[in-house]
Amino acid sequence: MIEYADISGHRMAYHRQGSGPVVLLVHGITTYSFIWRNIIPLLAKDHEVISVDLLGCGMSDKPLDISYAIKDHAAYLKSFVDQLGIDSVHWIGHDLGGGIGQVFAVRYGQMLKSLTLINSVAYDFWPVQPISAMRTPIIRQLMMSTFDLGAFRMVVRHGIYHKERVTDLLMGLFNVPMQTSEGRKAFLHFARCLDNRDLMEIEADLRLLNLPVLILRGDNDFYLSAEIAEKLHREIPNSRLQRIVSAGHFIQEDEPEWLAKHILSFVNDEVVQHV
Repeated sequence: MIEYADISGHRMAYHRQGSGPVVLLVHGITTYSFIWRNIIPLLAKDHEVISVDLLGCGMSDKPLDISYAIKDHAAYLKSFVDQLGIDSVHWIGHDLGGGIGQVFAVRYGQMLKSLTLINSVAYDFWPVQPISAMRTPIIRQLMMSTFDLGAFRMVVRHGIYHKERVTDLLMGLFNVPMQTSEGRKAFLHFARCLDNRDLMEIEADLRLLNLPVLILRGDNDFYLSAEIAEKLHREIPNSRLQRIVSAGHFIQEDEPEWLAKHILSFVNDEVVQHV
């Protein structure tokens, strides 16, 4: 069941499942909360799992008069966690959700029990194609007039290692927000708001983080380079890095059991040791 929180007059959609310590799942730009559907049941055995649709994505409102920059999404999610009356969460962020998590950790670290970054953006290694192309006026115009489902399928296909999993059912889930003019406008607005300076500004702060950090990478990520995960691991004190060859950018589709296993091991064991 979808629930909604009011964030400055805009509805943010979210789902809750399970009970126990709270795990917050935060997606990236080309997805929404559906991307966690194979992970949630595995995590919800021992945790309350909350998966959000960022403003501008999924079933959330899609205002075009507010910023979708990473640092602003961090502020919206701070309001979201406050509104739900939650003291602290285990943050699990994929893609831009990992970048938002980095800003959140620097600004509101006391609200995090741990931070897990999955094929995350960081530093100045992004935005990358095809997101950066969305800033080009002619591309924006073409996307608004006609959304090329074939081209979008190729974007998803490049992001998944097990190509046979790029089914019509999966593409139907990816395509949901793109079926309307409102959804396409919000996607383009999101792309336009992205600025890697949001993460470059906190580079020094990441070296001072004092919370458990897990970095997970699917090594066949077509979009984000290995150097991102490696640099995060080098620069964040006591962080852990786990990699798997048989996964691409959308590791939730390629290796959900592997992903859940490492998340659960981390939040259940390493975090307890940290405390």
